Amino acid sequence: MVDDGFDGGGGDANLRSESATAASHGGRTNFVFDKRYYNVLEVNKTNYEKCNDQNFITNITRGGRDVFELKQVRPYYFLSSGGYCFHGMKLAINVEEYVLPPAAAPTINGGYMNNDSQIILTIVLGITLACALLMKLY
Repeated sequence: MVDDGFDGGGGDANLRSESATAASHGGRTNFVFDKRYYNVLEVNKTNYEKCNDQNFITNITRGGRDVFELKQVRPYYFLSSGGYCFHGMKLAINVEEYVLPPAAAPTINGGYMNNDSQIILTIVLGITLACALLMKLY
């Protein structure tokens, strides 16, 4: 079966998408299209915005089922020439560095402390300190 559009990776986006974000450094983008009609060119931002296929960076068209490796953290811009870009056949992908989420909250007995646990712990400590103070006074 021939696909008349571009598959921007995992079937989630096609070249008619305005933009996409690749969440990891070193990802891949798959382009699936009928090479008799379309091509895929990497261009700079200005040429992407103007649908200008002149002075492209890379022609990644090989066989219509092409893989492009996103090796650097930066924006990538792709379009199809022959006027198809003006009909929406272009794709911008912003590759961002993956940042680990913040460390988990401290645990008690393998479970997370929620606000209720913290309040109860504070009350127990307060009562214990008050009892200790009263014992010293008497």
